[in-house]
Amino acid sequence: MKLIKDFDLHDQRVLIRVDFNVPLDSRGEIDDDSRIQAVLPTLQYAIDKGAKLIVASHLGRPGGEVVPSFSLSPVADQLGRLMGKAIDMAPDCVGPEVESLTSRMNSGEIVLLENLRFHREEQENDDQFGRALGKLCDLYVNDAFAVSHRTNASVVAVTKHVPDKAAGILLEKELAWFKKAMIEPRRPLVAVVGGAKVSSKLAALENMLKHVDKIIIGGAMANTFLKSFGFGVGKSKIEEDQVKIAGEVYRRSMEEGIHFYAPVDVVVARRFEPAADNRAVPVQEIPEDWMAMDIGPATATLYAEALSDAGTILWNGPMGVFEMDAFSRGTFSISRAIAASQALTIVGGGDTGSAVHKTGDARQISYISTGGGAFLSLMEGKTLPAVAALEEDTSQAASG
Repeated sequence: MKLIKDFDLHDQRVLIRVDFNVPLDSRGEIDDDSRIQAVLPTLQYAIDKGAKLIVASHLGRPGGEVVPSFSLSPVADQLGRLMGKAIDMAPDCVGPEVESLTSRMNSGEIVLLENLRFHREEQENDDQFGRALGKLCDLYVNDAFAVSHRTNASVVAVTKHVPDKAAGILLEKELAWFKKAMIEPRRPLVAVVGGAKVSSKLAALENMLKHVDKIIIGGAMANTFLKSFGFGVGKSKIEEDQVKIAGEVYRRSMEEGIHFYAPVDVVVARRFEPAADNRAVPVQEIPEDWMAMDIGPATATLYAEALSDAGTILWNGPMGVFEMDAFSRGTFSISRAIAASQALTIVGGGDTGSAVHKTGDARQISYISTGGGAFLSLMEGKTLPAVAALEEDTSQAASG
């Protein structure tokens, strides 16, 4: 796979696919610009090398329709402030107007294309849409790790219709950090896996069994494991069809000599509400009409001890409903334990990243991934479709 630094960018039209899917507040203003900040090194590198920079992204889920509230105009304003340059906002992302605009660019200028998802062809990986994007540039660069697990036209189809293609600085960094964690880890390698569903993490858990020394389970998915162990879980959220499978994952981990950690106590509540009555109980004593909302204090202590000698820690998924203050302590305690560790620490997933930022632990984490689904796909041992597209030799197709 070629990298952006492998090319002479001077006076070249460089189309960089980024992830500017930023959260907007009720006034349509950017609530968090961290996704913009993450790709600034790539964008600034291209400008410094004299490129004519064309930037492409999606925002939200407009469903293939032009929805003004999902326009990238606010992003253009913020990007301009961050880069100290005027950003030319394109009226669309493909078509004659856009082709004319990009053909008149001078070195050092920046054009931000309008929302890719205003066209349904983007998420359909339509070849003609990919061809239309490819016509805009001399070099295509993917720096959108967060969407690289998707088979979309702007990360897959487009690569068949460009003279050259490369990975950006952020995408290169994401893949390199994951390789450090999974392929060349300092041991013990500990996977901390939380979140709501066993089904969404099953493939990742099964692949982890080939690599890790310890697995730590939390979140609502832990309830399904507890039921597979024979514990009553009251009204806790579980996946009945995954109980047997969860038990099988546990059995296999034991056979592989992997230390498997599940909650020994949980914080339970009568209702799924921030102000609901709650208390910590051993997992053997979950009341029938209560539900588990977080790992308990004894579990948090146990998990911190299990993490204390780690060489590498990979964390995906919160330990409980951390958005509610009463049920945030388990997730935050894990965040603090990971931040205090001497291990190489990698955090992936939007909720998990949010948790370490809320605790103020972000600076102590070795790397916080920008991708949730893409990060999980790597945990599953999959090749990302967009990365495979960059690696594929399509030189004859592009010139044909």
